[in-house]
Amino acid sequence: MTNQRATGADGTEGTDPGPARGGAGEPAGEGARESAWAELVATARRTVADGLVVGTSGNVSVRVGDTVLVTPSGVPYDRLTPADATGVDLDGRQVLGTLVPTSELPMHLAVYRADPGARAVVHTHAVHATAVSLLVPELPPVHYMTAALGGPVRVAPYAAYGTDELARGMLDALAGRTGCLLRNHGTLTYGTSLDQAYDRTAQLEWMCRLWLTAASVPGHSPSLLTPAQLAEAAERLRGYGRRS
Repeated sequence: MTNQRATGADGTEGTDPGPARGGAGEPAGEGARESAWAELVATARRTVADGLVVGTSGNVSVRVGDTVLVTPSGVPYDRLTPADATGVDLDGRQVLGTLVPTSELPMHLAVYRADPGARAVVHTHAVHATAVSLLVPELPPVHYMTAALGGPVRVAPYAAYGTDELARGMLDALAGRTGCLLRNHGTLTYGTSLDQAYDRTAQLEWMCRLWLTAASVPGHSPSLLTPAQLAEAAERLRGYGRRS
């Protein structure tokens, strides 16, 4: 795919009309967006380095106030620079940059609209997770980290990429969860930060690999956690990493 430039309804290239906001209703300086963009690019590059995507597949976004910074379409992540910063408002109108936002923008915006606490979204084509999406309606709870995603991870029905239909199916699969699988497609996770969203993606891919490995042993079925065991894990995870 070649790099594309965004064009407005009047035929002009997209521009930045003004400063983004920081927290809810709080104005943010240019430095806040620059810092968020740098973190987004680093996360996108990490998805490639860790083998979760190939080429320009997958995408990453981060919300800064009412602006959603998002990876552009068709641009290799190792070529992204500060000048390539791309952003839209919550209605999808481009407010920053000239590169075309990812084609999966509907999924990203759907998450931010549905959960005001969401601050970052990571979408990948991770191979083990995608393989699981072909086999079952939800990932069996083979590990207690299932609780970190809100419970057994569901598989959203297949729909063409970049469509509102895919975004709607994803939201249904995300009910009560912070991650889901997309049938014949990949994964989507979100969190309160890029680090958290990425960690959830990595954990999901690892659990999918674990289940596929265990399920492949002839004559044996993987041991699964009960709802009570997952509830206990969820309670313990709430305090994980906090200082006493």
